[in-house]
Amino acid sequence: MATSLEQRLAFFAAAPRQHLLREIQRGVEKESLRADPEAILAQTDHPAAFGSAMTHPSITTDFSEALLEFITPVSNSIDDTLNELDAIHRFAVSEMGDETIWNASMPCRLGKNDSDIPVARFGSSNTATMKTRYRLGLGHRYGRKMQTIAGIHYNFSLPKSVWEELHAAENSDLPLKTYITNNYFGLIRNFRRYAWLLIYLFGAAPAVSRCFLNGKPHQLQPLGEHTLYGPHATSLRMGDLGYQSNAQKNLHICYNHLDFYVETLKGAITTSHSDYEGIAKGEQLSSGLLQIENEFYSPIRPKRVTESGEIPLGALCRGGVEYIEVRCIDVNPMLPVGINAEQIRFIDAFLLYCLYQDSPPCNDDHNAEISRNLLTVVNRGREPGLELEQSGSPRPLAEWAEELIGEIGRVAAQLDSAHSSDAYSQSCEAQLAKVHDVSLTPSAQILAALEKRNDSYYHYAMEESLQHAKVFRERGLSAEESERFASMRETSIAALAEVEAEQNENFDEYLRRFYEQYQDL
Repeated sequence: MATSLEQRLAFFAAAPRQHLLREIQRGVEKESLRADPEAILAQTDHPAAFGSAMTHPSITTDFSEALLEFITPVSNSIDDTLNELDAIHRFAVSEMGDETIWNASMPCRLGKNDSDIPVARFGSSNTATMKTRYRLGLGHRYGRKMQTIAGIHYNFSLPKSVWEELHAAENSDLPLKTYITNNYFGLIRNFRRYAWLLIYLFGAAPAVSRCFLNGKPHQLQPLGEHTLYGPHATSLRMGDLGYQSNAQKNLHICYNHLDFYVETLKGAITTSHSDYEGIAKGEQLSSGLLQIENEFYSPIRPKRVTESGEIPLGALCRGGVEYIEVRCIDVNPMLPVGINAEQIRFIDAFLLYCLYQDSPPCNDDHNAEISRNLLTVVNRGREPGLELEQSGSPRPLAEWAEELIGEIGRVAAQLDSAHSSDAYSQSCEAQLAKVHDVSLTPSAQILAALEKRNDSYYHYAMEESLQHAKVFRERGLSAEESERFASMRETSIAALAEVEAEQNENFDEYLRRFYEQYQDL
């Protein structure tokens, strides 16, 4: 019997359907700290020249007032996505004075105290208050320093028209919404099985400034006076230094079916946790293990655009999965916007492979193996002869990676046929070269640069960031781009004023109604 991989390769190989692969939709959300000239976290407010962080479509903040988030619109063109991300960077540096976009995942220099990290503020509306209070809660639960780690979120989907053709070709008797949702969950399960490959190939966070840990216990080694690193590490951001929580260690979210996913995540949100019951009212949204869905960190999430006031789980129950959000991508400090077209092409082919391939349900043993493999590659990914676990048996990383890239290459070849190009296959070749020569990985290149220059992490990242900013400033903005960003700024400010003027209930009532939605799921 043909596997779903073979069947779907055949489906998209048919000449009338090749064009469907040109309709992949994507968007990028890129986080970056603002740093002052001394590579210290900026203490200034979100620049007024950007507009309102609450309502701007392209420039907002994440945890901190100093943690920018740049957002591209949904597009089926990689070039358009990257060009827009580039334009946002050019606009931002033109309005930041002597501050710099910190173009790396692990943070710039931080003060000794959490209070030196300003929490993001969004205005006086109930939605704004909720955003800030959620962030205050994160600070109490995990410490603010952890929240300064930045990453790139990659949103990916197939349009409904593609799903309709696939649904018909596979003679599914499921409603289209259920069929799409089930397929996205299959993609997610496979992604989690193989996410270690992306960490190995694109991890770009093998070192961190000593001030980030501030005396806390760790397994890292010193590299000079100011830097700590893992000799074979790939992405410290994705390990125990990143968005991890002892309280969440026993939280087992199930990705086998939407109903299971909703039920397990809902339980974590609606059940009070003793660790958080002592936090003062007003300093978090609730004492639940999770305040809201976003507090659960996962390398990938099922998503749907929410309606006004709607909770994310409610949106999924209403309309099913609309797209997936990949969250394990580091900001590569060697690339001007942290990511490039070669990487995006491989991620697209990787995600389609995860969608095409058979995806059996996971149990607790599978999930534990998945977690162990991920952490092994995070901490020791470039270690010679490293072995991972595959269905309970040891398997050399290099051998498994080579096999996976070979299979992903079959998908890449189809993408090339659809685009009349060889760029996707070239991307696979570039990744295979990293398997054969570990020195080509971003994590190895960053450590080599640090060792060659006998430099600190923050000096290295600052120099890279300043060089990128210099090029952005020299290229500048066209008159049309300047006008467009000025219009977005004014529109966002007007939208914020409108939201705040329409407020007609107190915050406690607003929050009560918000959490009531979970009882209705």
